[in-house]
Amino acid sequence: MTTKQIDYCIELAHTLNFSRAAENQFVSQPTFSYQIKLLEDEVGFGIFERSGKGAALTPAGTQFVSFLSAMREDLKRAIEQGQNFGAKYKDSISISLMVRQAVYFLPEAIQIFDKKYPDVQITPVFQYENGMDSFLKNESDILFALKEQTKQIPGINVYDLFKSRIYLIARRDDSIAKNNLITEKDLYGRTLMVGGGSPPALKAVQHRLIATGKINYFNSPDHDTTLTNVAAGKGVCLAPGFLNDHSGQFAWVPFDCDEHFDCVLCAHRDDGRESLREFIGVIKKLCSEAVAFPL
Repeated sequence: MTTKQIDYCIELAHTLNFSRAAENQFVSQPTFSYQIKLLEDEVGFGIFERSGKGAALTPAGTQFVSFLSAMREDLKRAIEQGQNFGAKYKDSISISLMVRQAVYFLPEAIQIFDKKYPDVQITPVFQYENGMDSFLKNESDILFALKEQTKQIPGINVYDLFKSRIYLIARRDDSIAKNNLITEKDLYGRTLMVGGGSPPALKAVQHRLIATGKINYFNSPDHDTTLTNVAAGKGVCLAPGFLNDHSGQFAWVPFDCDEHFDCVLCAHRDDGRESLREFIGVIKKLCSEAVAFPL
C-alpha cells in the first residue's frame, strides 16, 4: 500500500466519481482506477462498488476509509514534524500536558531555553486523557501530572512544580463573581456542574457540597462542555487553578477549602540529557518566581 493509493482511495470516497477523483489527483482515470484495484487486491476485499453512475463505498470500505483517513492525517503530521526537525534541530524534547494552560509559563520557558539550546526542539503534546500511559510508553519525554498520580511508579524522576488551589468559575456578570472568596453557603440554591474527569481532590469537594442537599448539580462529560454550560448561565463549577487560561472570559474566584493539587513534572530516570534537565529547571524557576500569580 503506497501513500498515493491511500490518497486516491480517500479522494474517491469523497467524490464517489472516478473521473472527478482522478482529475483532483492530477492523474489519468485508467491510472487512477488501476491503483484502486491494486489496493483492493492487496487488502483482500472490495472497497468500492462500481456502477454506471460512479462508485459507492461497501460496508467494509466505509470502515476502512475511516481508519485510512485518520492514519493519513497522522502520517502527514509525522512528515511535517520530520521536515521541521531535519531542517534545524539536532534533538527534540516532548512535553505532555492535559491542556495548553496547565503550564502557563511554557511559551516563556521555550523562549528562554531556545537561547541556550537553539538546536533542540520543544514539542508540546496535548493529551487530556491517557497522558500517563503515553508517557510510560516513552511516547513523551516530560509529563505534567498531579503528584498523586506518580506514587509507586518506578523509573521516573518527579519534580515539584507548584500547588494549585480550587476555584469557582462563573460568568463575569454573575453576582457571585464579586466575591473575593467563595464559601459553601455562597453556593446554596445554585446549580453546580460536576463530573468531566475531575481529579479525586475536586470530586471530594463536589461530593461534600452536594451532600448538604442545598446545592443542585448537573453532570457534565468534560471541562469544555462544563464551561459552555457556565457561559450559557446554566450554573457554576469548581476547577483546579491550573486550568485557568487567564483570558478573562470567566471569573475565577478562590474557593474556601483545604483541598489543593500538587502539580509536578515527570521525566524518565534513564534520560540523562543535560538539555532536558535544563528545560525542566527553566519551568520550575518561572513557576517559583510567580508568587502573586493565581494557580
